Formats: sequence, C-alpha cells, structure tokens
Amino acid sequence: MRFAPSPTGQVHVGNARTALFNWLFARQQGGTFILRIEDTDLERSEARYEAQLMEDIQWLGLDWDEGPDKGGPYPPYRQSDKGQVYLDHAERLIREGKAYPCFCSQQELERQREEAQAAQQPQIYPGTCRNIPPEEAVRRRQAGESCAIRLKIPERPIRFHDIVRGWVEFSNEVVSDLIIIRSSGVAVYNYVVVVDDAEMKITHVIRGDDHLSNTPKQVALYEALDWPVPEFAHLSTILGPDRERLSKRHGATSLANFREMGVLPEALMNYMALLGWAPTGGEREVFSPTELVQEFDLTRVTPSPAVFDFEKLYWLNRHYIKESAPERVAALAEPILLRALELSEPTSEISAWLAHITAALVHSVNKLDELPERAASVLHFYPVAAIGATENQEILAAETSQTVLAAVTAKLEAEAEPLEAAHFKAILKEVQKETGIKGPALFHPVRIALTGQQSGPEFDRLVPLMEEGARLTLSKSVPAVRERLAAFMTILQTR
Repeated sequence: MRFAPSPTGQVHVGNARTALFNWLFARQQGGTFILRIEDTDLERSEARYEAQLMEDIQWLGLDWDEGPDKGGPYPPYRQSDKGQVYLDHAERLIREGKAYPCFCSQQELERQREEAQAAQQPQIYPGTCRNIPPEEAVRRRQAGESCAIRLKIPERPIRFHDIVRGWVEFSNEVVSDLIIIRSSGVAVYNYVVVVDDAEMKITHVIRGDDHLSNTPKQVALYEALDWPVPEFAHLSTILGPDRERLSKRHGATSLANFREMGVLPEALMNYMALLGWAPTGGEREVFSPTELVQEFDLTRVTPSPAVFDFEKLYWLNRHYIKESAPERVAALAEPILLRALELSEPTSEISAWLAHITAALVHSVNKLDELPERAASVLHFYPVAAIGATENQEILAAETSQTVLAAVTAKLEAEAEPLEAAHFKAILKEVQKETGIKGPALFHPVRIALTGQQSGPEFDRLVPLMEEGARLTLSKSVPAVRERLAAFMTILQTR
C-alpha cells in the first residue's frame, strides 16, 4: 500500500483519511506502507510542503516503511527523480504498437473539442494520429517535430474490481487515447502512477473516489505494459455539515488546521477512521490506534458520502484530553496560551503557571485553542469593560453590590500576606455574616470585579491562578486579587 501526496499545499482531511486507511490496512495485513512524493507538477511543488506533509502525517501517528527519507528496495520515492524511467517505458509501448506519437497542436485539439461539443458528442480525442505509419512518425520525430505520446485504448469495455463498489465497467467510447508523455517530455499523472505502483509492487490502491474516472485509463496502461492490475478501493467523498464537498468555508480542513486548534492526533485518527467505515459489533465509537488496526475491515467501507461532523470530533477530543497525562496536555496547551499573552520565551515559572491554568480549566474545553478564552479572566484584567458591560450594570448599580465590594476590598487591603483560596473564602463568609448579604447578591459583584463576568470557574481555582500570575513577571497584565478589586472600586466610584 502507498500514500502518494503531491507537495503543493497542506494535507487535506480527505487525503489524510486516505493515508490512514492505507496505513491501517497495511498494518493489519502485515504489508508495507510506502510514502511516495508525486511532484511532477514542478510549478506548484515545494520542498516546504513536502516537509510539512511528512511532519503532519507523523503527528497523526502514521509511520511508513519506505519513503524519500528512509529509502527502500524500489527507489527513487520522488517522481521528479524518475523522468528517464517513464520515457523508457513509453518508448517500449511505441515499439510494441501500444502507443503512438501525437503531432496535434493545442489549437487543433481545441478545435476538435469545440466540434465535438457542437455535435453533442463525447469530447474525446478522435484518434487523428493513431494510424500514422510508424516510419512516418519516426521520420517526423527525427526531424524535430514536436509531439506527445498517447496510449492506444483497446476497443472493448474496461473492467476492474473495486473492493468498495464491486465490479466497475467503462465503455472504451468514453475513454480517450490518453497522453502519457506531453510534448514537453514531462510524463502525466495517470501514466507515472501506474509505473510507480507496478515497480513498487503495490497490490492494493486505496484512494478517494475522485480518482474513479482515472482508473480505466490506468487499467488500460497496466494491461498494455503487461503488468498485474492491483485491487482498487475508492473511498467516498467527505462532505461538510451542509452536505456539500468539505472545503475551507466549513472551517478547518487540513491536519495543520486541527493541530493548531489543539485537536489531539489520536482523536482525529479515531474520528477519521469512522468516516465511511463502520466497525462490527454495534455503536462503539472510541478506538485506540491499536484497536483500529485490529478492527479495520476494508470490505466494511461504504460507498456513500461521509459527512464530517465537527461536534463529534470535538466530543472525541474532549474524551482524549481527559484521558491524556496532564504533563502532555500542558505541553500542548502552552504555545496556545503563550500566543494569547504575546510571549515567545517563557520562564520555567511561567510554564508552571500555564500548566496550572491548563489543569484547572482544560476539562471544560473541547479543543485546546478554547483555553485562552476560558482563561481570559486570569490572563487579562479589563475593569473598564467589565463596568461598562450592559449585562453587568444592573448588578453593579445595586446597593448590596456596593456594600459587598467595599467590605471585601477593605478586608483585603488590611491583609499583608499573600492571599490563598481558603483565606479568600473565609473573607467572603465574614462579609456575608456582617452584611447579611448572601447567594448571587454576594458572589456576582465580586466575580464581576475580578473577572468581568457573572459566571466562570470557582474562586477556589481562580484565586491561586491570579495570585501566582501576579507574582511572575506578568504582574502588569495579571494583577493580584486585592489589586484587581482596588482598581475596580476606584473606577467604579468615578462613574
């Protein structure tokens, strides 16, 4: 099995699922999983995309047995390094009468297409150069006349077996004599992929159903080259929630996107495995990579389109976050929180503080990039915005709120020692006892003063995080509890 991406951009979810299904099948069957770089599109292929796709696939949890970085028995593993191999096989096909030089210009081909369209006929190559005598073709090529090389499609239906769809048949009348070598000397996709798969001994080609129309052309090439035809399995299209093809307008679509969002690789692997594949034995949805390898069955892949349910992915991600070691989650969350603080080089103390924030709040998020919003009240302090918020004004205007805030502020100012959660809780109880104010009337104004919001994490969690942040070099942006209340009261009283 092989995964053969083009290094022209980020790895899309559809390509990632293709890689995953190939990897699962290879690991289950004891086969070889090959990474091959299809970089014949020289204008769009870039080394940075190749490096990123390899990094992203490894991040997902997939490893390969052969590839451009590992080598293997069937090198090279980049198509751009095999130009002469493709030319040699094409010349063999010409010698055997299975391919021919095509001298039609681009203008001629365009005219033929327009004529076919006007006559409401299939827009396929009409075989203009197919019957040029071989001696004439040789003479014209030796004279330097520009030409492409086309495969002769057999005059019979082309059939192949698809593990997902069963037997598939295409009429030869809808399959044109395809170009295998352009007039520029560059080999085309449908040709090079056959040469590569055959030389690398690929037995199963698992790919997206957007390649289904390419398959009869490739089968014709296998047959012309006298090579065994592999088994095919064409995976269904992935749709967005609106049942249109998944695209950027639906949100994240690449491995890099999900990685930046703080989706764990095992959650994404688990979810993608369920896109178009149904395990046996009921409604189970949570599978470790090892369990996926054990359970995966290519015959249970459905040809029906799969809908990408972001909420289900996030539910799985939340599960895996809870199951992961706190140290790992903290390490993954740290760069996200650092970006929110506009910091690039944290001290060990800041890293420890961010780990405490993550531990306190991570169980309330679906993905790690939600942490900055959940931790906003700890990371930042915006008293003017809190006082001006419409939803807070009625509470802050109440006489009981003024009483509570004044009492709590006064008690905190009288304290010299660093504040602990238990002590803060005791202060609130004292204020309740002295004023007779309790419940939301007691807690809401204090919470608004500290966080700007009426609800959020318990004070037992918030107070230590605020105090710890204030002790660090971030003290200007993360003031301590008493400084927050004092600043809040000063602004409130001037309104």
